[in-house]
Amino acid sequence: MTYHARAQQIAFPKKGIFKKFAEFIFELECRVAKAWVSSAHKRLFYAEWRLTPAPEWFDHSIDMFYQWPKTNNSLWLERGVFGSLALKGGNLLELSCGDGFNAKNFYSHRSEYVVACDFDPTAIHTAKTKNQSSNINFVLADIRTQMPEGKYENIVWDAAIEHFTPYEISSIMSNIKSRLTDDGVLSGYTIVERDDGVKHIHQHEYEFKDMEDLRNFLTPHFKNVRVFQTIYPSRHNLYFWASDETIPFDKKWIHSIYSN
Repeated sequence: MTYHARAQQIAFPKKGIFKKFAEFIFELECRVAKAWVSSAHKRLFYAEWRLTPAPEWFDHSIDMFYQWPKTNNSLWLERGVFGSLALKGGNLLELSCGDGFNAKNFYSHRSEYVVACDFDPTAIHTAKTKNQSSNINFVLADIRTQMPEGKYENIVWDAAIEHFTPYEISSIMSNIKSRLTDDGVLSGYTIVERDDGVKHIHQHEYEFKDMEDLRNFLTPHFKNVRVFQTIYPSRHNLYFWASDETIPFDKKWIHSIYSN
């Protein structure tokens, strides 16, 4: 064995010891940071939701750093995942975007340009502070009267359709349709009403009875509609895709294949 080889053999254990020491220190740092961040977001949650008035939108950094690790419940991620299945890569409009978490973390990476709007100034401020990206434009707008103009391959309406009356929903649908490209897709999420008739939060104007109830709001405006559900102990969720052309999991959808 040459002198150089023996030197490397001797040095290797030292490198291994340094690596283990570095990993130990950084892992300890991560654990301390994780505990502190979780505790901080717990306090933020209590401040936002236990003190009045309660907001109409949710800061999903609370989900990421506090509620998800605490409950192991990933339902809050479904909206971004299912909405992403319909992305076409062009311009996207998100209605009632809240804190902008989905706009940044699910839509901006796979869309050329994103316009995300909400009528609540505090939501837009949070979105610009926590979830800004170079291809996202967060806009203060009431979609009943100020829906951003333009043509979009995708429009997303997540966790917001229930905040409007049936009449308002119909009017907003017409404006959505006029802003979608010919093959554009509307995707979204809402919640099923509780069995006892009590609204999930008092700001909800109309909570849907079931999948058919939601579908009936979509079919007057779109030729192709799919509504599906996920059911958790704490929440019954409804998701939808709507278009005059192909939607996810149609036989013509280019991102899947079927066998007969």
